Parts: sequence; structure tokens; C-alpha cells
Amino acid sequence: MFWNNRDFFLITSHKKEQVIAPILQEFFGVKLTVIKADTDSLGTFSGEIERLSDPTSTLRKKIKLAQLPADAIVLASEGSFGPHPSLYFVQSDDELILLYDKLNDLEIVGRKLSTETNFNQNEISSWHELQSFAEKAQFPKHGLILRDSKNKQIIKGISTVKDLKKAFEELISTDSKIKVETDMRAHLNPTRMTVIREAMLDLVSKMNSYCPSCQTPGWSIKSTIKGLRCEWCGSPTESVKAYVKSCDKCNCQEIIEFPNGKNRESPEYCSNCNP
Repeated sequence: MFWNNRDFFLITSHKKEQVIAPILQEFFGVKLTVIKADTDSLGTFSGEIERLSDPTSTLRKKIKLAQLPADAIVLASEGSFGPHPSLYFVQSDDELILLYDKLNDLEIVGRKLSTETNFNQNEISSWHELQSFAEKAQFPKHGLILRDSKNKQIIKGISTVKDLKKAFEELISTDSKIKVETDMRAHLNPTRMTVIREAMLDLVSKMNSYCPSCQTPGWSIKSTIKGLRCEWCGSPTESVKAYVKSCDKCNCQEIIEFPNGKNRESPEYCSNCNP
């Protein structure tokens, strides 16, 4: 098999190997070596360091931090949090895991977009308000972050009631309102860990999918074609008409028409019938 007897490395400072290593062992029988690097230098969820690149570019930068042998297989993970791209009032967790095979100059990306997240933030002025936020955020199983209103002092990684109360009292003593937010680092957020695991399973599926032309792994849907026609007027809509599977090595392609099981779209999604 393509992946047998290869050395796998994961770049992480937040214990993501807990969900990634068992999957590699199960599907490929390989062990994972953890490489600790200063991934926070590329951006932090709490905002002290801004992430300047898009998630995929950031993953490539993480890979370069490893400086491993030419035959190594390196993995890195990156998450993004905010409104769901189509469910606008719902928060989401968009997890990417990039695999880079240096020997074959091959990239494969696993992804999971999930609405299962406790991502949240608020401004509070009382212990009661903080307790209410903490309960909704699934604290203490999930960590919290407190900061003053001017973002000059930040206390991260809070995972016990004792530490939460201590941090609250320290900040509120000099500020009438303080900010609380969920700590989205993987080792302090079990819900996020679950989504990372699902992204890893998507990566495994792509690792096991081979191009029908050149047999390179990573054969998967890389893009979509919009333009599914309205069932009333026949005009093209923004709905997906086809998926495009492709190979990054030989550019072989396969177009899958009408992937959602319908060859016409409802007029409610047509800008001509329902402007």
C-alpha cells in the first residue's frame, strides 16, 4: 500500500495526536511522531497574534516548521470559527487537516465543517453572568478565557472553578466589565477534538481513494459547478449542478452530474422567479 512503512509526523502543541494517532494506527498500521513547534506564531484564537494567511496557507507554513527528512509524511491541523457559510445565525467549526508527502510532493486535505461547537464570547459584569456563560460553554470540561475590557490583560486556559473565580476577581477589581470567551485550543475543547477526528476520517477516505489514471491517492471532489436549472423557468440558479473529482498529479477529471439527486431546482432558489 502507498502509505505502508512510511514515517508520519504531526505538528501540534495542543495534543491533537489524541484523536489523529489512533485513526492512523487503525487504517494504516502506522505510528505517529509528534513534533512540537511554535504554531502560535502563525496566529492565536485569542487574538494576541493575528492569523495573516488563509487556513490552507497557514497549514503549509506549519508544515515548513517541521524541517523533516525528504521522505517524511507531515500532518498539520487548523480550525476556523464563526458564522456558518450558509446557516448565517449558527456558529460553526471548520477544521482542516493537511497531509504533505515530501517524497512525492503530494498534498491531501481532509475537512469537516460542523455546527457542533461551543464557540462563544460575551461581556459580563457579575459572577452570576459568568457562571451562566460557563454553563452554556460546557465548563469545566471546556476551557475559558477572561480578559479586561481593553484587551491589555488576558488569562487563558482556565479549566477549574477555583481558577475561574480567581481570574474573575482579579480582573473585575479594576474593571467594571470584562470579557469571557471559550478557549478554542484543541486540548481544552473536547467538542473541537471530535470535529478534528471527523476531519481526519475525511482525510483517510481521500488517502484511500486513488486516481483511476495514475493511481495517485487523493482522488476526490475538488470543486463544484453551479447552474442547476429552475424547474419553472429553466434559468440557471446558484445551486450545484455537478461535482468535479480530480487528481492533483495528472489532472485527470470526472464530472458527477446532479449529485444531490435532482436535475431541476425549486423556484424558491431562482433569482428570476423569486428575485
